[in-house]
Amino acid sequence: MTLVYPRSSTDAFGPRLFPDYKSTVKRAPQKPLIIMPHTLSELTGPVYGHETVREHDSDLTVQHTGEPIGERIIVHGHVLDEDNRGVPNALVELWQANSCGRYIHTRDQHPAPLDPNFTGAGRALTDANGYYRFVTIKPGAYPWGNHYNAWRPAHIHFSVFGYSFLSRVVTQMYFPNDPLFPFDPIFNSVTDEKARLRMVSSFDLDNTKPDWALCYRFDIVLRGRNATPQETH
Repeated sequence: MTLVYPRSSTDAFGPRLFPDYKSTVKRAPQKPLIIMPHTLSELTGPVYGHETVREHDSDLTVQHTGEPIGERIIVHGHVLDEDNRGVPNALVELWQANSCGRYIHTRDQHPAPLDPNFTGAGRALTDANGYYRFVTIKPGAYPWGNHYNAWRPAHIHFSVFGYSFLSRVVTQMYFPNDPLFPFDPIFNSVTDEKARLRMVSSFDLDNTKPDWALCYRFDIVLRGRNATPQETH
């Protein structure tokens, strides 16, 4: 889950081996990477799930019989290419912890309550201009055991699929001015400060819905000098 480009052992964003982030010690490559050219089947393979996106998949607050607990927020933005052009018909998926900082996953045994009305997963298609929009609950911070008193800042995971299954970008979105930023080795494994800040959303008052939900903007740039840092996978 190291947040760097999957190109080499080091790059403009930082090293794959980041000892403060303990799992990179086992996962970082020990030998030079080998380029594996994509075949025709990989480049033209099946698109992942675009046709199965349902009307309410992008609103995580209406997926169950009751409303989830927590601060309702809007998260929106554009998926962009290196020339700042919107990427249409991209499948954007997100997953996150609930407002107490807990995921619905058997490996998450954090002693915080689960919310029966919040699954923590959503999906949307970008429009003709590359725009997407989600309604969700602001996630909580949670402990993760990397080091003594380790806590992850509040964040949302994003996945963007292109026209084939292998055309995928995975990243994380953070919230402005989180006090946990200086203590989180995942966030700081992106050693280029400008790139690191591209993972931080901006508060969007103009698109905040009065008496209902605050709004955050998060643009995902797929490549180029202003690319959003990506997770290796």
